[in-house]
Amino acid sequence: MQSLRGPTEVEFLGHSQEVPQMPELDARIHRFSLLVEVIGCIGRMGEPGRRLVASRTAKEVRLMSPLSAPTVVSSIASPSDADAFRALNEEWISRLFTLEEEDRAVLGNPFDRIVGPGGDVLLARDTGTGAVVGCVALLAYPDAVFELAKMAVAPVAQGHGIGRQLIAAAIDRVRELGGARLFLGTNSKLGPAVHLYEDAGFVRITCDRLPVADYYARADILMELL
Repeated sequence: MQSLRGPTEVEFLGHSQEVPQMPELDARIHRFSLLVEVIGCIGRMGEPGRRLVASRTAKEVRLMSPLSAPTVVSSIASPSDADAFRALNEEWISRLFTLEEEDRAVLGNPFDRIVGPGGDVLLARDTGTGAVVGCVALLAYPDAVFELAKMAVAPVAQGHGIGRQLIAAAIDRVRELGGARLFLGTNSKLGPAVHLYEDAGFVRITCDRLPVADYYARADILMELL
């Protein structure tokens, strides 16, 4: 919603009136529009969205859209981080595909299933509020092979370059972990994500390049970083 500039007609509940430019009114309307947007996004996310914001204060929720400050990427460190990782991924997987048993196992225990075997989960946080607004996982396989998986950006935070930031951070982290190969599986429905991967240097591969025989049914595109 654009801020008011000069005399403007504002409509609430079917009533309209001419109002002069007032900074206080600008601020109140802006805050109200942000809150409406956040509530709408949470509603569309369903139960995962409600869990995601359950531990946040009212102030943090109001500031989740748009971002109140730049984001910073760091490794998963607490149970609340794990909850945010699960909720972010459950939202988009359940909305676009079917949540598989492997999804539930990995999302339900990222410390044992991802971090313990030598991988990592990276979280993008709003530096103004500390809210987790994006995530990506790195799963470790034998022979220094890693999988980039479970990347998600909260609907209210999309369009700010967070996905690109997470991919770059994940590539750097794989190098720190001594990785020799990095692959991923995605879906043709996720056009913007596919373009981000291509921009980062990923190319399409066939299933014989995978380190596992049984992979996600929804992954109709397989890619590897050159």
